[in-house]
Amino acid sequence: MSPDPADVAAGDVPPERVDAGPVVVRRLRASDAGAIAAAVGASLEYLQPWMPWATPSAADRGTQLARVAEADQRWESGISYTYSVLTAETGTLVGEAALHRRVGDGSVELGYWIAAGQSGRGYGTSASAALTSVALSLSGVNRVEIHCDAANAGSAAVARRLGYRLDRIEERRPEAPGESGRLMIWVLDRAASG
Repeated sequence: MSPDPADVAAGDVPPERVDAGPVVVRRLRASDAGAIAAAVGASLEYLQPWMPWATPSAADRGTQLARVAEADQRWESGISYTYSVLTAETGTLVGEAALHRRVGDGSVELGYWIAAGQSGRGYGTSASAALTSVALSLSGVNRVEIHCDAANAGSAAVARRLGYRLDRIEERRPEAPGESGRLMIWVLDRAASG
C-alpha cells in the first residue's frame, strides 16, 4: 500500500546518507548505475534464486539508469527510499537497501541485497540495522518489516541478528526459482527496538 504523497509530511524523509560501521548507505544516484549493473552482472547466479528482478537485463547500465530515475521519483513522492550500500573504507558499491511504504499504516518494509563475494562481511546486517533505526525515526512509523522466502536463510539470519521476530508465514506463489512459496514476515516494533 503506497502513501498518498500529500500524507507524507514535508521534511519527513530519511537522511540521504547514513554512516553504519563498515558501510555507508547513501541515496541511490545516477552515477551508481554502472557499479550496480556490474555488481548485478557478477552476482546473477547468487541473486536469481531470491530476486525476481535479477535478470541479464538488470546487469545493463541503461536499465539501471532508468531504475535510478524511477527510484528518484519514488523518493520524492515518499513511496520508497532506495540506497546504495558502499564500503566505508573504499566506497565500493556492495549492494542496495531500501525502505518501502507499501505494507500498511505505520509500517515500512526493509529490503536489501548484497553482491556475491561481499556477503558474510556484515554489510547487509550493518546497512539493515542503520535503515531500521532510520525507519523508526520517521513520524507515523511504528513497525519495520522484512519479507523473505522461508528458503532464504541468509535474509532470515539478518532479521534474527537485528532482533526482528517472525510474525507469520504466508503462502504465496513463488516469484523466483529458489523460493518455496512460504513468505516469512519478520517484524520489529518501535517499542521493541528501544
